[in-house]
Amino acid sequence: MTDKEKMHTCELYYPSGEEIMSEQALCLEKLYDFNATRPLEMQKRTQMLKEMFAEIGEDCYIEPPFHANWGGHHVHFGKCVYANFNLTMVDDTHIYVGDYTMFGPNVTVATAGHPILPELRQKAYQYNASVRIGKNCWIGAGAIILPGITIGDNVVVGAGSVVTKDLPSNVVAVGNPCRVLREVNEHDREYYFKDKKIDYSAIK
Repeated sequence: MTDKEKMHTCELYYPSGEEIMSEQALCLEKLYDFNATRPLEMQKRTQMLKEMFAEIGEDCYIEPPFHANWGGHHVHFGKCVYANFNLTMVDDTHIYVGDYTMFGPNVTVATAGHPILPELRQKAYQYNASVRIGKNCWIGAGAIILPGITIGDNVVVGAGSVVTKDLPSNVVAVGNPCRVLREVNEHDREYYFKDKKIDYSAIK
């Protein structure tokens, strides 16, 4: 098995070989161009994302700058995904994001890890584990999602959280390490923020 194949099997591999580096550089060229687009070049951005990502649904929006080890080459977005400034996706292997999920500013989603054993790190070995984020999630500002994590549907991850373990669907989770605080419940159908009630007559 080649190092390039090992990128997607969670096995240790050497990421700096010529084959990997040359392909990665081409992806990063596209990422550079995306981040250099102007605010009014929305159609251009949309087309570029379709070329950069493994797959991306309709009506997705990423606010530059966007950072990714492979320029989104291993990223799979559903439809209507929104990402604020400085989304970082360490996409050395695959990252899957469901429909309607939102990322606050400065979120990091990492698939790459390095061995604890210093001798292996000195030789620059790494491993990758894919990340899966469900539909209709809100990942708060500054959150970090570690390699191999699965997050269910309708999950809110609080700002600044570090997600070290899988999260089930329909929960609010916060902290470092991130833990389930509570389930999404009937209270959330009445209030959207503290004592602010939802005015359903104003919702389109």
